[in-house]
Amino acid sequence: MNTFILHLETSTKICSVALSQNGTLLCCLDQVGDGYIHGEQLTLMITELLTNARFQLQDLSAISYSSGPGSYTGLRIGLSTAKGLCFALQIPLIAIPTHQTLFQIAKETGLTADCQVFALLDARRTEVYMETFDAQGGSIQQLQCALLENTVVPELSSMIVVGDANEKAKTYWSNPAIQWLDQALCAKFQAAPAFKAFELNAFEDLAYCSPIYLKGANGVLL
Repeated sequence: MNTFILHLETSTKICSVALSQNGTLLCCLDQVGDGYIHGEQLTLMITELLTNARFQLQDLSAISYSSGPGSYTGLRIGLSTAKGLCFALQIPLIAIPTHQTLFQIAKETGLTADCQVFALLDARRTEVYMETFDAQGGSIQQLQCALLENTVVPELSSMIVVGDANEKAKTYWSNPAIQWLDQALCAKFQAAPAFKAFELNAFEDLAYCSPIYLKGANGVLL
């Protein structure tokens, strides 16, 4: 049986949608603007993606969305859109934490067995949302809001830093072993983890699920 999943990425200024079959990407569509365009563009992009793929909403098996942390408004728009479609289509919702997607980006570039992945998202000023993974995707340092000037990078033989806070981090971290991976967030990187979650029936409660904010709309830590 084929599993078709629609993926939504709205945690940063990038608005991205993708479609996969059994964990394999079929098609993807991205847009980015100077501001946050998700409210105006997300549903239009979903329609365009499915039309180009000659695919019907009714054929979807599930929807995955980037569950944060990230832009407060972007996360809310992504979740509300995903919830509305899941309710209407009576299909399950899958939450993919944004840092899990960042790890997937690093994984798809190739990881060595001793490599650590530092996933960073910009949280304004010198703050970043940071989580550290081992090469198998296990969380070594749990998700937190960290100050770059107070963060000591370990002396490792192999490490990848990935996310939209890379340029900011480069001014504080000078370890020559760091591989800076500048691949932008994209919904296509949800395909593999979302299919795995689908197989495990790891679905969200549509009535009660909410994004991982860490900070409120006013930028204050929660």
